[in-house]
Parts: sequence; structure tokens; C-alpha cells
Amino acid sequence: MSLMITDECINCDVCEPVCPNEAIYQGQEIYEIDPDLCTECVGHYDTPQCVSVCPVDCIPMNPDVVETKEQLHAKFVRIINK
Repeated sequence: MSLMITDECINCDVCEPVCPNEAIYQGQEIYEIDPDLCTECVGHYDTPQCVSVCPVDCIPMNPDVVETKEQLHAKFVRIINK
């Protein structure tokens, strides 16, 4: 699955710079995650970096974007080969 940021986000700015795929961006009201770029850090780290730095625990799995580890890795390969 891709990750998502919920409306509990406090716009603290710590998640955006740690995303290796630049999937996190400032939305209209809160930060958002582009599911086409989110690999849950597969290929870069063992755990999603945004989740590990979020002080309010507002970055759960996105139930609308279900992906296997293999699909996430394939997305990672596609992104780095652009």
C-alpha cells in the first residue's frame, strides 16, 4: 500500500524532507502523499521514513492504494530509472 497523511497533520514540515522519492508535498491545508511516487521507502530504507519522524502519528496505509512489496519495489525501480 501507499501511505497517506490524515487531517491530524499539524504541518510540522518534518516528513517532506525525509521522503527519498519526493512523494510528499504541501497540499491546500496539510501535507499530502502522491501514491504514484510513494514506495513506503522500499528500495531505500527498511521502514517508511515519514512515519518514523511524524510526531502526531498521522501517516497510515492508504486503503485505496493496495500494493504488494513486489509492486512497491517495481515502482521504486521505475522511479530511479526515470
